[in-house]
Amino acid sequence: MAKPTAYSSNAPTRAEVDALSGAAVLEFGTDWCGYCLGAQSSIGQALEQHVGVHHLKIEDGPGRALGRSFRVKLWPTLVFLRDGVEVARVVRPQNVAAVSEGLSTLFDETGKNERTA
Repeated sequence: MAKPTAYSSNAPTRAEVDALSGAAVLEFGTDWCGYCLGAQSSIGQALEQHVGVHHLKIEDGPGRALGRSFRVKLWPTLVFLRDGVEVARVVRPQNVAAVSEGLSTLFDETGKNERTA
């Protein structure tokens, strides 16, 4: 199994996130967080089914503006965005189904909102 991608300390601004087009998932956490490490398999499996979804792993913590703007309290927190607007959130996902449920909110019944890879 491949090592999970590290959380980026270079977070976009809130204005940049609000301007995103299409489907996106912001994942807030840290590389040393046990809950974050434990959730990586479930998150990865769910995202494999939606390769066109833009996935940003953002390092969070005290003083991190983007996480505070989304009122992140626990890690990992997944914020599901459609055209820069939050449509769902999953906190500390326990399984693939929890992440998949959040991903399902990004698409209408025809899947038209999913970007192609």
